[in-house]
Amino acid sequence: MQLLAQQLVNGIALGSIYALFAVGFALILAKMGILNVAHGTFATWGALASYYLVTERGLSFWVALALGVLLAGALGVAADQLAFEPLRRRGAGVFAPIIASIGIWIVLLTLAEAHAGPTAVSYPAESVPAEPFRFLGLIMLPAQVISVLALVVVVTGVHLLLTRTRFGSAIRAVAVDPRSATIVGVNARRTLIAVAFLAAAIAGLAGILGALSDNNVSATIGEGLLLKGFAAVVVGGYGDIRGAALVGVVIGVLEVMSSQYISSGFRDAITFGVLLVVLVARPQGVFGERQLVRA
Repeated sequence: MQLLAQQLVNGIALGSIYALFAVGFALILAKMGILNVAHGTFATWGALASYYLVTERGLSFWVALALGVLLAGALGVAADQLAFEPLRRRGAGVFAPIIASIGIWIVLLTLAEAHAGPTAVSYPAESVPAEPFRFLGLIMLPAQVISVLALVVVVTGVHLLLTRTRFGSAIRAVAVDPRSATIVGVNARRTLIAVAFLAAAIAGLAGILGALSDNNVSATIGEGLLLKGFAAVVVGGYGDIRGAALVGVVIGVLEVMSSQYISSGFRDAITFGVLLVVLVARPQGVFGERQLVRA
């Protein structure tokens, strides 16, 4: 029982990182209508930037984390304004933004690989909190606690932003119809820039916390997060931030439990097999609404 509880804690902590990334990805997909496959590289660059600031500039981990998140957000805005905004103005449809995002992904990933090199590195031991502590007999690392707390704060903040503020109303209006939103006084372009920044910044935070938890900083951090985050968004329910976060946590728990009790070699197959069963049973996602198509 003790081992089960410990692995549950480990799974929730891992899933919190997946869930963080999924929240940002859900914002882009649902509020901007873009399947941005470059989203994982924002997480990668957030982690690389924070590592550089800690090791080369001597900044504290917390300052480096904040600056890494801001850099990731800035990359999200740059990608939106350089690639997606021109396509929106021209009414380019669904597939052109996907191709554009693939181009952004390849460019940013190539630059990350050139910057980071082939060898994974880790944060200096003295720069990050690492001393484990016990609670009710369970061992918890500071990185795990930080990840869970970050998820709670981000999900709560984003949910309140979207549902309780005037800016959230503007985001929802632009997501439904940018032209109509503009007619009633919403600055659609400014709103989309803010969404792009917020989503990419959350991805950067997920990348930094993932690197901290794994003690591994490399150019491929965002690639694994992209797959898990996309699965969480789809299974959680299109556009439901809380659903994406919950399924992200479930993915982490499934991975850890299957590795412990079945086989680490099959953990991805087991995890996505379970998600496939859920999706077949409920195609609109766990928290999504069924879409009715009328002739």
